[in-house]
Amino acid sequence: MRTTVSMSNSKAMDAVRARRRRVMGQTAGLGVVHIVLIVGAIFMVLPFIWMLLTSFKDQSEVFTYTFQLLPSRINLDGYREVWNKIPFARMYVNSFIVAISVTLCQLVTSALAGYAFARLDFPGRDVVFMIYLSAMMIPHQATVIPSFLLVRKLNMVDRYSSLILPFAAGPFGAFMLRQFFMSMPRSLEEAAIIDGCSRFGVLRSVVLPLCKPAMVTLGLFQFMFSWNSFMWPLIVTNKMSMRTLQVGLALLRAEISTEWPMLMAATVMATIPILVAFLAAQRQFIESIAFTGLKY
Repeated sequence: MRTTVSMSNSKAMDAVRARRRRVMGQTAGLGVVHIVLIVGAIFMVLPFIWMLLTSFKDQSEVFTYTFQLLPSRINLDGYREVWNKIPFARMYVNSFIVAISVTLCQLVTSALAGYAFARLDFPGRDVVFMIYLSAMMIPHQATVIPSFLLVRKLNMVDRYSSLILPFAAGPFGAFMLRQFFMSMPRSLEEAAIIDGCSRFGVLRSVVLPLCKPAMVTLGLFQFMFSWNSFMWPLIVTNKMSMRTLQVGLALLRAEISTEWPMLMAATVMATIPILVAFLAAQRQFIESIAFTGLKY
């Protein structure tokens, strides 16, 4: 009897020790993961901190021999001079017009295409979708010259249409929303159709309100892409009044000497809309990531 009890106690102690070792191993693993993430976050944030602090320095402080992270005094000359060096305000407005227009067009076209490929049954649907999706494998640089020749033939150079229409639709948004639509239950749409709702009405009144996180995420991606676009606006615009902010930042780079505080000040102001857009869409962005793990 005693032997049986002692064996049971020994097995229980072994189980406790094994569980303790497993917990300690998991804790150590999480600790390593947290350290790696913290170090990675520091490396990602450090360039932004350096950019912000440099924008408050004098030109002489940028090239000092001794390492100097903080400016000796707050200097706002770079923020004032950039408005006179280039038509900064006009470029800012151009970037807003182009980014918002492209984002809205992408949301509309991607929602229509994504819903058609996810819910409508027509011959060759999957084949057409794969052909449409294969456009993502073509690098943008390969289509720049024919796209520019087409824009020039249509007399669209130095116009907003040349900056907006080439990016009004794309396979990435259609693919993203199609996958989101396919994860949604069909019962809601079937109930709306039984009540007499058309396909377009189902999309507008039932599907789109439910996929708000995905729409916001796609809008955030497209806004960032359009806001940071450089090569295409540089090619299709010649007038300073039609150029976007990213082209203006490149114009601040001089061949001999660059006013780095002024350039960093302009870069800081160019980064603000992206930060504001991300902070405003952060909750929906996280919801869209969490929604991808749900199955119906």
